[in-house]
Amino acid sequence: MTSAEGHRFLFLQGPHGPFFHRLGRMLSRAGAEVWRVGFNRGDRAFWPSDSFIPFKGRPEDWAATLRLILAQRRITDIVLYGDTRPIHAEAVQAARAMGLRIHVFEEGYLRPYWVTYEREGSNGNSRLMGMSVAQMQEAIAGLDMDLPDAPSHWGDMAQHMFWGALYHWFVLTGFWDYRNFRPHRALTVGQEFLLYLKRLAFLPLHRAERFVATWRIQHGGFPYHLVLLQLEHDSSFQMHSPFRTMSEFLELVIEGFAKGAPRHHHLVFKAHPLEDGRVPVAAAIRRLAMAHGVAERVHFVRGGKLARLLNPARTAVTVNSTAAQQVLWRGLPLKVFGAAVYAKPEFVSVQALPEFFAKPTRPDSKAYRDYRHYLLETSQIPGGFYSTRGRRALMRQIVDMMLLDQDPYDALTSGNAAPRQQLRLVN
Repeated sequence: MTSAEGHRFLFLQGPHGPFFHRLGRMLSRAGAEVWRVGFNRGDRAFWPSDSFIPFKGRPEDWAATLRLILAQRRITDIVLYGDTRPIHAEAVQAARAMGLRIHVFEEGYLRPYWVTYEREGSNGNSRLMGMSVAQMQEAIAGLDMDLPDAPSHWGDMAQHMFWGALYHWFVLTGFWDYRNFRPHRALTVGQEFLLYLKRLAFLPLHRAERFVATWRIQHGGFPYHLVLLQLEHDSSFQMHSPFRTMSEFLELVIEGFAKGAPRHHHLVFKAHPLEDGRVPVAAAIRRLAMAHGVAERVHFVRGGKLARLLNPARTAVTVNSTAAQQVLWRGLPLKVFGAAVYAKPEFVSVQALPEFFAKPTRPDSKAYRDYRHYLLETSQIPGGFYSTRGRRALMRQIVDMMLLDQDPYDALTSGNAAPRQQLRLVN
């Protein structure tokens, strides 16, 4: 195990809540030096220590300020959550130029009971994008581990929403201290905060709507295809897909369904669990379904547990949602349009959408089990960012992995990977 001595970590923006601060404290206890750059009052609120470095300059000043911090603090490692928001993309570029180690956290590719930890990049920038299934099968040859079932729901959705609302409250109330701060999304901080409050306030109503919609589908007696929606402002959709807006994707899917699906089949759109109404998805689906003459066969479900809708489905369609991993785990045909770590030729259909709805090809389930085994041995870490239970599980392994000289993929190949914590959770 590599010692923490000599490591000097610089944290940038992390998941909402206390995870990054607790990770920094454990790295400090291990012997590393740790700092955090914050860009707003929310970042400050979740890093209550003297190692906080406020950045209050203009966005165009960030690159020069970052290089100065990296040099003055003699940083060896940077830590960030997601690698595509502008301040992080700039940091990744600077770190690579200086030969620094880059630690990237993301939501789990096999969520909800895992998070993703990689070096250099995640999602469309992950090393997984360039790996073949054959290479993964070679790496796990000889390993023997019972694979846990794919859980059917998020483990800490309520906590995720709570920490998000609290974070945006701090950002909003501390605006004048960081008046140059610009969110990486299109909405203002105040609009983001109001959307979080609206979601919390309407949870009971949305739960009732979801129950009725799901009951009608489950008891409708018709075969259906499931569309896994994402957030239009999510980095995977914005940076790693061919679509500029969600409406473009919706129109393509509904048109393909109208042209190719048998006339007794239905189409079900399932919203992302964090869909907050900033994009009028439900209204767009109704409008497009009517325009293509399939309004009576198209349904919309507001979030909820995926398994209830996925188990009886014939196929699934998505841009590049990580929820597609549960589709593949069940051996269902899958159509993907964006860049995704699971978009391997063994798994996803290459058919045109009308043909896919008419006669879909199935994935190679044996190859997918090997792929999933490889992820569980490398970049997927049991735990979560938002709940106390999830953070405890995550902290048991992540610091040792960060202190290794090798990333999770090379560590497995060389035989230096840390023993993996077994996960046994009941849905």
